[in-house]
Amino acid sequence: MPVLMLVGATGLVGSAVLRHALADARVDRIVAPSRRALPAHPRLDNPLVDFDRLPGDASWWAVDAVICTLGTTIRAAGSQAAFRKVDLEYPLAVARLAQRHGARSFAFNSAVGADPGSRIFYNRVKGEAEQALRACGYASLTIVRPALLGGERAERRTAESISLGLLGALRPLVPPRYRVVPAGQVARRLLDAALAARDGLHIIESEAI
Repeated sequence: MPVLMLVGATGLVGSAVLRHALADARVDRIVAPSRRALPAHPRLDNPLVDFDRLPGDASWWAVDAVICTLGTTIRAAGSQAAFRKVDLEYPLAVARLAQRHGARSFAFNSAVGADPGSRIFYNRVKGEAEQALRACGYASLTIVRPALLGGERAERRTAESISLGLLGALRPLVPPRYRVVPAGQVARRLLDAALAARDGLHIIESEAI
């Protein structure tokens, strides 16, 4: 059975991936490097790391598949540069190190509208991250592009809460691509894609989640 790495396990989608993975008989062990400790589990390896100084020679990089759900907001990060680090530089560093140690499958939680040529900073960084991950040359790469995520976050995002309420009320009028997507559904698509490890590039748009 495969060993799975999950990066971003403390976030909304990542915590859902972790719950599903720990209950999934297809997964032998989960490696979840994080800044703060996760609840202990016999199948979970949780190395505490500084993402600015990842230990490139750690034995726990030797996994079969990787799921990356790292992400923040410019407000939470404090600046565009800090946002770029979390949403692009960290995922790319993880992808390269895991691949160097033998990982062949990578599933990435991106966002609807991701485009390296976008005038919108958020969409541009997401698109640049996708572009950089494609260049890594994974045998299997899946990019999931959800719209606004539904679920209970650890931190409150006022603007997002308002948007969720409006989109929920107007759901019949909202195009499928831009409807609210439950975080649990995104988690399941990421997990299934990482474990299936189908050859090539696969992009799952929000309406298909």
